[in-house]
Amino acid sequence: MSLFDDDFYSTRVSRRTLWEKNRAVGSRRSGGRSVLRIALTSSLISAAAVALVFGLFTGFDRGGETVKAVAGITNVSMNDPLEKTISAAAKVRPAVVSIINEQEMPAGQGGSGSDGADANSGADASGDGSSALQQAALGSGFIFEKVGGKAHIITNNHVIADAAAVKAVLSDGETRDAKIIGKDEISDLAVLEIDAKGIDTVAQFGESEDLRAGQWVMAIGNPLGLSDSLSMGIVSKTKRIIPVSLSQDGNYDWEQEVVQIDASINQGNSGGPLIDLDGHVVGINSMKIADYGVEGVGFAIPSHVAMPIVQSLLEHGKVLRPYLGVYTMDLSRYLQQQAAAATQGDGGNGSGSGGPGGDETDPNGSDGVDGSDGDAGAPSDGSDGMMAPQGELKLPDNVHDGVIVLQAVGPAEEAGLNYGDVIVKLDNESISSTLELRKYLYGDKSIGDEIKITYYRNGEKQTTTFKLEEKTED
Repeated sequence: MSLFDDDFYSTRVSRRTLWEKNRAVGSRRSGGRSVLRIALTSSLISAAAVALVFGLFTGFDRGGETVKAVAGITNVSMNDPLEKTISAAAKVRPAVVSIINEQEMPAGQGGSGSDGADANSGADASGDGSSALQQAALGSGFIFEKVGGKAHIITNNHVIADAAAVKAVLSDGETRDAKIIGKDEISDLAVLEIDAKGIDTVAQFGESEDLRAGQWVMAIGNPLGLSDSLSMGIVSKTKRIIPVSLSQDGNYDWEQEVVQIDASINQGNSGGPLIDLDGHVVGINSMKIADYGVEGVGFAIPSHVAMPIVQSLLEHGKVLRPYLGVYTMDLSRYLQQQAAAATQGDGGNGSGSGGPGGDETDPNGSDGVDGSDGDAGAPSDGSDGMMAPQGELKLPDNVHDGVIVLQAVGPAEEAGLNYGDVIVKLDNESISSTLELRKYLYGDKSIGDEIKITYYRNGEKQTTTFKLEEKTED
């Protein structure tokens, strides 16, 4: 027997005590494992929830290449919009060309074109004072098809206007002679042809009618002679109707449907392609508003408007439009001139700046409302019998809108229309200006259709009906 016989002080532990202690320790260990299991389960649930929410907002199908970061280098996915601009431009750029408009000028005299930088004087100059072909304007264009060993190019009509010769500069710098297949001043489009040797890329057209405001687009061209230039912006307005002065005299005599963009458009960009981020042509860059304080307002002819015109130019060399056969002047303009003359007391309303101006001038040099190519344009100064009516016209007091006939030729002359008649209706459509006359004639009528004209002569309303014809070259 030991000194400390009770178990309290003894170093020995009874089997019962040891069993109870082991059971208690086991319980504590089991409780610890339970806490760990709960924490682990909660973490897994949280991670799954985060993945689910992220997937709902970003999409589970990542597609294309994944983003990998190695040694500080990031590989960008092909779905990245910045990468799409590069691939879209690369797809079209080889098909884009620079257009050079050459005109006859006295040797040593430089010039500047309607859509270009200053001309390079001295090109082909002989030095003997005779006329030589010199660069008069610069523009852009793009190859859209290859047929029978020839490549066809779309550009703007104003880019090649008055050209004695046209050249196309390819993306690799090679210059080739270009032939004008057809042109149309009203739509401001032209088609050129060059040898297709070595040309592998043609631009593909997209659906301009599917454009949306805010969509990214790119303009490619030859601004200021800087060939192969890109600019980028958004579609500001998918359909804009803007007035156009075909005769460049400040009198609006046509309306053009365009896409408004804020991509930079400068002299030389005209005729170049406007493309979407898939590299498809959705428009032909045509014009911009060039005024002090105006930035980022450019316009392109939508591809769905351009293609029927281009097809007609390829097939016929011109756009077939119905021919009415009248030179006209807006009645409202005539009345304004009469009022101004009465105020000034000079009574003048004939030739000069107060004359009929461009309302009567055919955009293609034939007659006021004929869209086909002609031989001689109506004068813009009121000469050669194209004077505005002298004195007051005899009209009912309630007639203030219409167009005055300055000269009737072809079918209009055969139908009995004369100088001084005031046309107020075509069929049942009221006509208040030359612009409205053109829009109705070109938009609602075709060659061979009959048309009813309501007009006033000496204050009396009369009507005549005749068949619309196609303007012939003679």
